[in-house]
Amino acid sequence: MAEVLLIDRRDGYHVLTLNRPERLNAFTEGLHLALREALDECGRDDNCRAIVITGAGRGFCAGQDLADRDPTITGENPDLGRTLETFYNPLILRLRGLPKPVIVAVNGVAAGAGANIALAGDIVIAAKSASFIQAFAKIALIPDAGGTWWLTRHLGEARAKALAMTAEPLSAEKAAEWGLIWKAVDDDRLMAEATKLAEHFANGPTNAYALTKKAIHAASANALEAQLNVERELQREAGLSGDYKEGVAAFLQKRPANFRKR
Repeated sequence: MAEVLLIDRRDGYHVLTLNRPERLNAFTEGLHLALREALDECGRDDNCRAIVITGAGRGFCAGQDLADRDPTITGENPDLGRTLETFYNPLILRLRGLPKPVIVAVNGVAAGAGANIALAGDIVIAAKSASFIQAFAKIALIPDAGGTWWLTRHLGEARAKALAMTAEPLSAEKAAEWGLIWKAVDDDRLMAEATKLAEHFANGPTNAYALTKKAIHAASANALEAQLNVERELQREAGLSGDYKEGVAAFLQKRPANFRKR
């Protein structure tokens, strides 16, 4: 049986590839557990300073594999709230909480929870042929895996409701134009762009990236004064790091900073 998740451990970063191409990389319990373990490994490994997540084959991820729990076969509807509580919600929080940059390279269709898992990344790059589909309404569900959160905050209520209720595909280029993702690139450049960014992060100030993520995540819920206090505390922490000392030395000496071997 083929591995449902491929892990490519490169110098300074890992590439995680969802590997169920015959099912458009749709999630099963096995894929959830494999990805959870891989992300935990990335978090523990000091040599892994960035993560790239992508999909095998022609799609990124079709969300939940509905055949894995078909109510027409089992005779009863599954408890989807429990599924979210056990698998999807912890996955989203794990992606958001990783103290390392998470780059998502969307190589094809990202539908349902697959779209929203992609949006949980720090930087999302999509092939121009890719699309994002909030497909939930087609099976009488609401967007989950953070979908209502991402769409509303990035796009506003009007676009969030329209995408969720019509289940119409949103092209990668339109998603970039609207600010839902960072950018759309030519298909044959997708992985080169993603790995170039991962290499950049692998040689950068990892602690500063972690603190930047923390500050930006806090900003969505904070008033200005509270956010200024967050910045004060996190900047204090950053200023006490060896990376800051190395960065200043490199700037004054007019040389590249060596954050990896300080």
